[in-house]
Amino acid sequence: MPQPSLDARTRALASELIARRSVTPDDAGCLELIGARLAAIGFTLERIDRGDTCNLWARRGSEAPIVCFAGHTDVVPTGPIEKWSSDPFAPTERDGYLFGRGAADMKSSLAGFVTAIEDFVSRHPDHPGSIALLLTSDEEGDATDGTTRVVEWLRERGERLQYCIVGEPTSTVQLGDTIKNGRRGSLSGKLTVRGIQGHIAYPHKARNPIHELAPALAELTTRNWDEGSEYFPPTSWQVSNIHAGTGANNVIPGQVEVMFNFRFAPVHSVDDLKSVVHGVLDAHKLDYALTWSLSGMPFLTPRGTLVGALSAAIREVTGIDTELSTTGGTSDGRFIASICDEVVEFGPVNETIHKIDECIEVAAIGPLARVYRQTLEHLLGNPET
Repeated sequence: MPQPSLDARTRALASELIARRSVTPDDAGCLELIGARLAAIGFTLERIDRGDTCNLWARRGSEAPIVCFAGHTDVVPTGPIEKWSSDPFAPTERDGYLFGRGAADMKSSLAGFVTAIEDFVSRHPDHPGSIALLLTSDEEGDATDGTTRVVEWLRERGERLQYCIVGEPTSTVQLGDTIKNGRRGSLSGKLTVRGIQGHIAYPHKARNPIHELAPALAELTTRNWDEGSEYFPPTSWQVSNIHAGTGANNVIPGQVEVMFNFRFAPVHSVDDLKSVVHGVLDAHKLDYALTWSLSGMPFLTPRGTLVGALSAAIREVTGIDTELSTTGGTSDGRFIASICDEVVEFGPVNETIHKIDECIEVAAIGPLARVYRQTLEHLLGNPET
């Protein structure tokens, strides 16, 4: 019997994965489904589960270069199910789209990884180098027991990857228009400025921390941190929360709390950013406490082997000359970059991710897998095939 096409197999596997209720950090058996397909074509499977998180490292081959595909099986909660046009865990094709939670973020990418690799291995059973998958069920949640733990485990074994494609939904209007070749770092702060509480009619007997903070806040919000670069937009410092007061309109508050966040490029070190903020606060003679939280370091993969291979594959499959971008939030690429020479992200259109009625265009599912397969051809095979 003739085998189903790559497009049909990818579409079927994407639907199988969407049907599994893998709300973070529950994997709901996705890794078993994927692992069985990989084992059948010669992959060695290793589970690195931590707590409630399921992690899989799968590898075929023992030599360098290692081409790794990375992603997550977990999805965000559905929100009100009654607002969906169909059951979010019953994959439904309608009006040319496949609907379901995870359709775009990122179960279609996972399906594309698997079918692309199956096709490539059938063409090149003795391919050079190695193909690997790094998959987790803890990306949409705290991201503490997922990819970061697998990276630690690989580092302890002395493993280093040469190329990694993270299957995040990077396309903006049509499949292939955008590759993420890096991400900004994310540094958050929680600032408490102390004053003296008092009656609002007797300000001379109190000290208003909001008034004292305001000039420093204005200085930080208007500061030009940098001009950006070829790959990165300018560094951003944004206030996300301000809390003060008792709820009464006749009480000067005793303190004000401010939460803020940096999104920064590799031109800055974390210590430099912290130093500037403390310098401004100290210059304004504030009585304050400040705690910091670093959720991700910036990373960048300039134009080179991996960007070239993926860009060529996108052009061959879709006819699009892709653009490079580092905008958006963080991803697990920030962890992988510490043990990998070149890391990029590429996946479907991100218009509906995390939304009610998340979906992917059916006609884009097969080409997504073909881009992944053709990238393997450029890196480990023969791009003419």
